[in-house]
Amino acid sequence: MAKVSFVVNGEARTLDLDTRTTLLDALREHLHLTGTKKGCDHGQCGACTVMVDGRRINSCLTLAVMHEGDDITTIEGLGTPQKLHPMQAAFVKHDGYQCGYCTPGQICSAVAALDEIKAGIPSHVSADLTAPPQLTAIELRERMSGNICRCGAYSNILDAIAEVAGRTS
Repeated sequence: MAKVSFVVNGEARTLDLDTRTTLLDALREHLHLTGTKKGCDHGQCGACTVMVDGRRINSCLTLAVMHEGDDITTIEGLGTPQKLHPMQAAFVKHDGYQCGYCTPGQICSAVAALDEIKAGIPSHVSADLTAPPQLTAIELRERMSGNICRCGAYSNILDAIAEVAGRTS
């Protein structure tokens, strides 16, 4: 057992956890933040995507004790039903979800992907690693490639992200 303290959705939290507890299980089972989903539990589907210190991660692949002092944002921390985050509102508008299981991870990943582009972080499809990344459909697809939607709502997801980014798909 170990004590771990971090900030989750703006609130300081301290937990006593088995050192083998993943961040995903700490969020879902101990903090009851069930928006973050357990999909494959192997880092392949992206349903568990959260942001840690502004960077997106698969929370199923990391231990909670590795995040001492970190700032963690889950889907619950982005917006509320009364005041949606712009990405959440765009997903609703563009029907960027069908069953909804992947949606929390997709939204967290999309928010972080746009932040990466704004910060000038290149991706695998960036033609020039020294130039700022361009907000293209190819760029967005690459950045979102770690998030799987079994319903196939990809074009709607891209439309939602593009709208928030200020461009049409």
